[in-house]
Amino acid sequence: MTRPASSNPFAMIQPGMADVTLTRDDMKFIATLVYEQAGIVIREHKEAMTRGRLARRVKALGMGSVAEYCAFLKTPQAAGELPELINAVTTNHTAFFRERHHFDHLRKDVMPRLLQERGGRRGRIRIWSAACSSGEEPYSIAASCRDVMGPRSDVDFKILATDIDTDILVRAEAGLYPAELFERLPGDVKPLLKLEGGAGRGEARIVEELRRMIAFKRLNLIEKWPMSGPFDVIFCRNVFIYFDTQTKASILDRFVALLAPGGFLYLGHSESLPQPHPKLRLIGRTIYERTA
Repeated sequence: MTRPASSNPFAMIQPGMADVTLTRDDMKFIATLVYEQAGIVIREHKEAMTRGRLARRVKALGMGSVAEYCAFLKTPQAAGELPELINAVTTNHTAFFRERHHFDHLRKDVMPRLLQERGGRRGRIRIWSAACSSGEEPYSIAASCRDVMGPRSDVDFKILATDIDTDILVRAEAGLYPAELFERLPGDVKPLLKLEGGAGRGEARIVEELRRMIAFKRLNLIEKWPMSGPFDVIFCRNVFIYFDTQTKASILDRFVALLAPGGFLYLGHSESLPQPHPKLRLIGRTIYERTA
């Protein structure tokens, strides 16, 4: 007798394998939970990606199915698992000097002006890399700024680098990357990212001088922010694409409140403001200046 073909590609689960079937109800539950916890919108066409990432947590916890994992998330005992869920579903795609024009603007226009205004009397310069991912962005910021500042010590300079993903922050703080990432950099910026010797085979580490310029901290952008600012520069690139309009507008208002007058906000190349902001003016490709 011939059996009818199953419409469920995961209907035949081999012994010892977890059932990674993601029902519509479970997908809706996960999407709602992630939105409530992080403000991130998981759209329906991301179902396959979500299923694969949930499968990692199912395996890590020794569970038998995605359904079991979703049931666990509904219990009080799952409070400690919520950060791991957010880690699993967030996307961390970045690169050194990604969207190069931002770093050119920072190095050639912003930092010389800030040093002229603040240098010589222990002036304070603060830059925030929001959603810093695995660290390539804040290290590119540090390298760009160090190139302008040189060895001078008359400026209180610091970069805050935050992300919601605790696992990725550990990697970022270590400053250790595949050597090929540095080898592929354009020749004019490659010397800016100074590297230590003695890293493992095929790896390279950012020098301590640049690592010391950055403080890595976990931060959920939809929760309360402990910083009081002001910041002279805020990078928040390729993050707004994961939020709905209301969340973007709320976060944007909070950015502007922490941005010094004359400070700059950098967004991602495919992003724009959710609506015109009375205190921001567009001065370049996804570069905004606070006007008042």
